[in-house]
Amino acid sequence: IWPGANKDDCQRTAIEGLGGVGKTQLALEAVYLLHNQHPDCSIFWVPAIDVATFENAYRDIGRLLQVKGAGEDKADIKRLVNTTLSEESSGSWLLVIDNADDIELLFGETGPLSYLPFSRNGSILFTTRNHNAATKLDISTESIIRVEEMDEAEALGLLQKGLKETQMSNIEATKRLLKFLANLPLAIRQASAYIATTDISTSEYLELCESDNGDMIELLSRNFEDRHRYKEIQNPVAKTWHISFRQISQYNTLAAKFLKFMSILVEKDIPKSLLPTARNIEAIEAIGTLKAYAFIIQRDEENSFDIHRLVRLAMRNWLEKNGELKECVTSAIQQLNQVLPFPKHENRDVWIKYLPHAHAALELPEYLAINEREARLSFKVAEGNYILGRYQTAEDIYRQTLKVYEKMLGKEHPLTLDSMDNLGGVLSNLGKYKESEEMHRQTLEIRKKMLGKEHPSTLNSMGNLGVVLRKLGKYKKSEEMHRQTLEVHKKV
Repeated sequence: IWPGANKDDCQRTAIEGLGGVGKTQLALEAVYLLHNQHPDCSIFWVPAIDVATFENAYRDIGRLLQVKGAGEDKADIKRLVNTTLSEESSGSWLLVIDNADDIELLFGETGPLSYLPFSRNGSILFTTRNHNAATKLDISTESIIRVEEMDEAEALGLLQKGLKETQMSNIEATKRLLKFLANLPLAIRQASAYIATTDISTSEYLELCESDNGDMIELLSRNFEDRHRYKEIQNPVAKTWHISFRQISQYNTLAAKFLKFMSILVEKDIPKSLLPTARNIEAIEAIGTLKAYAFIIQRDEENSFDIHRLVRLAMRNWLEKNGELKECVTSAIQQLNQVLPFPKHENRDVWIKYLPHAHAALELPEYLAINEREARLSFKVAEGNYILGRYQTAEDIYRQTLKVYEKMLGKEHPLTLDSMDNLGGVLSNLGKYKESEEMHRQTLEIRKKMLGKEHPSTLNSMGNLGVVLRKLGKYKKSEEMHRQTLEVHKKV
C-alpha cells in the first residue's frame, strides 16, 4: 500500500471479508507499519459509514492540509480535497476508506467514488465486507486481500486477552466455544466482554450458546464496549450483519430471498437445486452477492453451498423480529415438497441430499401451519429415515403425520391409511410387534371396507400383517394370512 510501490498509477488495494472478521484492525496495523517505514507519507483515514461521516472526514483532511476555502460554509469540501490530493505538490499519501460496503452510497452522485483523488504519489486502501464493491472500484484481483477466519491458536490468543486463567481452565470447552463462534474476532471479543463482565467461565458461556438458539441470539445481540470500533456503529455481531442484510435487500432482492430461505435449512451442503426457482442469470448474480458478503461459501462441488453458522442464526433472528419467519418456513416447506421425491432405494442419491434440510424446516414447530403440505413433507422425511434404518426417528415423525392426517382428512383417507401402514412397519422393525400387529389390523379392516378385499392396497396390508404375525411367533396365523393374500393375487 506504500505509494512508491507503483510509480505508474494511483494504486488501489482492498481488504475484504465477513463483517466482524477484523478488516479495520488489519488496516490499522498496516497503516502503522507503513508510517514507521515511511514517516514522510501522509495518511488519511475516512470512514464510509454514511455520507455524513465521509464528508466530516474530508473536512478534517481539508483543515489539516489548510486547503484554501475549506472553512467556508458553502464550500464543496469533497471536491476541494480531491483536487488538492491530486496535485503532485501534496507529496506521497495513503487514503484509507474504511467500511466501503454500501454500493448505493459508494457510487451515488454524492458518494466517495466521485471524489477519490488520483496521483502517482498516492495510494488508496479500502476495507469492505462486499466483494462486489471491491470489483466495482476497479481493483485488480491480486490487490484484493481476503481476510479468512482466524486459526485456533489466533482465536485462543484473542480470547485470552480479556480473561483470567481460571475462566479458561476447561481447555476442551474453550476450544469448542471458539469453534462454535467460527473463530470470528468480533464474536470472540463479544464473548470475552460478556464472560469478563459476568465473571463466568468459557464452559458456562458455551452452555448458554448450545442450550438454546434464543440465548445464542441474545448473546450475539448484546452491545459491549469496544474502543477499536466506531461509536456510530453498534458493536454486536447480530447488529453488524443486520446492516448487511438491509444492504442486500436493497441491492438484490433475490439474494435476500435466497438468504432467508437458506436460514431455514441446515447450514451445510445446501444444493443449488433446492433454492427457489429463478432465471439462471439472476440466480448467478444473487449467489454472487451472498458470496461477496461472505455469508455463504461454495463447496468443492459447484452446485452446493454452506451458510455461515452465526449468519444463519442472526438471519433467523432478523426474520423473527420482522415477523417474516413463519412465511419463510412455509415457503421452504413448499419448495422442499416440490424437489424432494418420495424416498425409495433406487432414488436414494436424489432424496438423501434434501433430507437434512427437510428435517430442519420441520423442526420449527411454533412456525408450522400444521396443514396437509407439511404432513406430506413429514411423510417423506419419515420414509427416508425408515430406509436409512433410523427407526425411532421414523416412528416419531410418522406418529405426528398420522395425527395431522386423522384430524384433517379423517381415518379412512388413503394418506391416513398409508401413514398407519408405514407406522406399523416401523414399529415391527423396532421390535414393538404387538403394537405393530394392532396398527396393521386396523389398516386392513378399513381398507377392506373402503377398497374391497381385492384392492392392491388391501393385499399389501394383508402381507404386512402376515409378516408381523410371523415375528410374534404366530406361525399358523401368519401362514393362513399369506395363503389368502397369495390366492387373491393369483386371481386378480
